[in-house]
Amino acid sequence: MKRSEIRITKNKTRNALPKWKETFRVSKGEEVKKFHASFPEYRETPLVKLDSLAAELGVRSIVVKDESYRFGLNAFKGLGGSYCIANYIAGVLNCDISKLDYNKITSPEVREKIKDITFVTATDGNHGRGIAWTAGKLGVGAKVFLPKVSTQERLEHIRALGADAEITEFNYDDTVRYAKEYAEAHGWPLVQDTAWEGYEEIPSWIMQGYLTMIVESVKSLENTPTHIFLQAGVGAMAGAVTGFLANYYGNEKPIITIVEPDKADCIYATALANDGKLHSVNGDLNTIMAGLACGEPCTLGWDLLSAYADFFVSIPDSGAAKGMRMFANPLQGDCRIISGESGAAPFGFVCEILENDEMADIKEMLGINENSRLFFISTEGDTDRQSYRRIVWNGQYPSV
Repeated sequence: MKRSEIRITKNKTRNALPKWKETFRVSKGEEVKKFHASFPEYRETPLVKLDSLAAELGVRSIVVKDESYRFGLNAFKGLGGSYCIANYIAGVLNCDISKLDYNKITSPEVREKIKDITFVTATDGNHGRGIAWTAGKLGVGAKVFLPKVSTQERLEHIRALGADAEITEFNYDDTVRYAKEYAEAHGWPLVQDTAWEGYEEIPSWIMQGYLTMIVESVKSLENTPTHIFLQAGVGAMAGAVTGFLANYYGNEKPIITIVEPDKADCIYATALANDGKLHSVNGDLNTIMAGLACGEPCTLGWDLLSAYADFFVSIPDSGAAKGMRMFANPLQGDCRIISGESGAAPFGFVCEILENDEMADIKEMLGINENSRLFFISTEGDTDRQSYRRIVWNGQYPSV
């Protein structure tokens, strides 16, 4: 990466009263984690300490939450899909989600009541895989649409879980619109991990589902991070985690930086404009960071990010590729992490600014020094193995 390829802006908005703050309160996070713990596949994903790298880069510590172990899905998205579908089922049963767990939802009497439901979604890959997995576990149907840049491998991962899935002729945002029309035409629920005016309840359930991984993290970290770096597509995961952290840490909240691909940096564009409007990025959104290739911000996500995030960054594909390679080739004493393009993006960005004197102004802007404790979430493993090998083994990117 060159300095000229990185764009960064400080948050100038600072919305003091986000509408959705209480939706991501600490007690809700603990409730969500309890729900996920009822699944037989539940295991807390590991926190990986990269002490040798921290010493090499001149910071106090580097810790990474590795979500490649989540539910056997190689990514975190099953958290949102499962909690969302459970909330919808709770509505069908006319009960509160806090009264449901895996055993109750999968009981014969509940299965009979929900067996004719089909959930519809659009996805870059991981969200759809999470919806398909949940649908299969709970005995409901799933129809999944992927954008035109999706690989066959991502499609087959979803089909292997029993869902009806296909690749469309549209980019991600138009695929979302197509899925919405399809769901309405069939009278089926749309379970989308982005939100817009008039469609926010279901996305809020998905976002709440993501809280399990950050609840696990804050309960297990030895020390409070000084800096947290989160990747963003529509901003749903980043917004959920940021909202929770603001509630959990209060005035002691770490510095939060949001990282996006430069071909799909709608959150950065919205922050930069600072005019009270959401800003979209159009076109094919051709980036190797497939899970972040989203051109329209999530309203809920932006509500929280505008209030509590500190910096917004746009990086080229080479940043994600660097992060993947460094995770895969650790220094002696550190553990290897298999991280996909979207999972490694913030890590590659930070490693670059700490290694490269040309980036000294960014390091200073973010306030990173020898006492800094850095925290990352690697949200996916090698969910597209062919792409992973092209990038990590052969140094070939972009691969879109």
